[in-house]
Amino acid sequence: MIQKLTVFSFALAMSANCMAQANGGISTQMLQSIQKNQSMSRTERALANAIAANSIDNLAKNHANASELDTHFSIETPSQSITDQKSSGRCWMFSGMNVLRANFAKQTDSLTVDFSQAYLFFYDQLEKANLFLQGVIDCADKPLDDQRVQFFFKNPLNDGGTFCGVADLADKYGLVPKSVMPESYSSDNTARMSRLISSKLREQGLQLRKMVADKKKASTIQEEKTRMLGLIYKMLAMTIGEPPSEFTYTFRTKNGKATGEARRFTPKSFFQEVVGEPLNGSFIMVMNDPRRPYHKTYEVEYDRHTYDGHNWKYLNLPMDEIEQLAIASLKDGRKLYSSYDVGKMLDRQRGYGDTENFDYGALFGTTFEMDKAQRISTFESGSTHAMTLTAVDLDAQGHAKKWKVENSWGSSWGQQGCMIMSDRWFREYMFRLVVNKKYVPAELLRMSEQKPVMVMPEDPLFQDDQDL
Repeated sequence: MIQKLTVFSFALAMSANCMAQANGGISTQMLQSIQKNQSMSRTERALANAIAANSIDNLAKNHANASELDTHFSIETPSQSITDQKSSGRCWMFSGMNVLRANFAKQTDSLTVDFSQAYLFFYDQLEKANLFLQGVIDCADKPLDDQRVQFFFKNPLNDGGTFCGVADLADKYGLVPKSVMPESYSSDNTARMSRLISSKLREQGLQLRKMVADKKKASTIQEEKTRMLGLIYKMLAMTIGEPPSEFTYTFRTKNGKATGEARRFTPKSFFQEVVGEPLNGSFIMVMNDPRRPYHKTYEVEYDRHTYDGHNWKYLNLPMDEIEQLAIASLKDGRKLYSSYDVGKMLDRQRGYGDTENFDYGALFGTTFEMDKAQRISTFESGSTHAMTLTAVDLDAQGHAKKWKVENSWGSSWGQQGCMIMSDRWFREYMFRLVVNKKYVPAELLRMSEQKPVMVMPEDPLFQDDQDL
């Protein structure tokens, strides 16, 4: 009797489970209901044929918004050569170095220099490897499926980042000219190198967890971590090239003319020559996140490039205030690191971002109505690409009409390597700005120093800038 009751109970439970699944799944009746109203008019059939055979963007392009672009800007910083990050996610580094070389050119008024992204990228990858391994050690007492442990193992190495990484890495390791350490195939094309090193790091991470579980001495674990990093260093040296410890360099004018004799530098002394002071402490990062209270400071836990470096920390501001900071800097001839959701409403052929570039709703007979906060909350939008803000066009009242950035997709892209964006696009898809403190009002500086609210790196907005 007990056995029969057990079988009956199990069958009843299974039946209820199947009913629950049926209630949530697409039943035959539901499918029929969906299909019932799918008959198309002749116009809709013609539209469906066009969509099936053509690019959606080409069909949705708003030709009323496709007139010749106005390329005049009332405030524009001096132009400089356009860079190309190739098949890598190093937009954050290219944008940061664009700012540094523009500052140097403004400071000297005649000299120019191109920095080596490969040099700083080498140390970025080595430092991220150490950040992963030390993070694994720090969390070794947690189970492998713990959220924080999974955070490290999910992505032990990547080529994305923020200006915080440029600051920490350049302050620590200095800079070298591009001619001293040029790009390699793997620095231009990072995917395979990153996958192989990530695979090795995960293997090493498991070994370190076992050492902690086996109660090995902390000093022994650190010795093993150092040995592991030696292998990572070797792999990076073989793919990117080993960074120089000393080099000879001759400064040149913007016309390419040498100025004086060649001089001997170390990366740190070269940094001192061209930058002059530590980057950390010279700037604040501001963001526009309408989900959270404005005029509060936030810090993203574990989001940094070096273990002993700085987490991504920012002051959340409304767009009106962010725009005023940008305008103040541009008026003084200073370019700015900035980041965007560059894939949204971008006419890639023209290098023009505007909310009216495409009418996807009209094409499919619907609307897309989420606001900025809703797009962030649902992973629909976030900071995906860093570019260098270089110009703004103001109306008679001093309000921004449009903006321009230097991109890092080569000089043949868009507007001779640059992108123009309407102010309405800028307000919707711009997220992050790095501003020198001298352009920030005292009240905002005070707010930036308040104790930050810690937020988790899994948040949809806090994804490292990387190319699409």
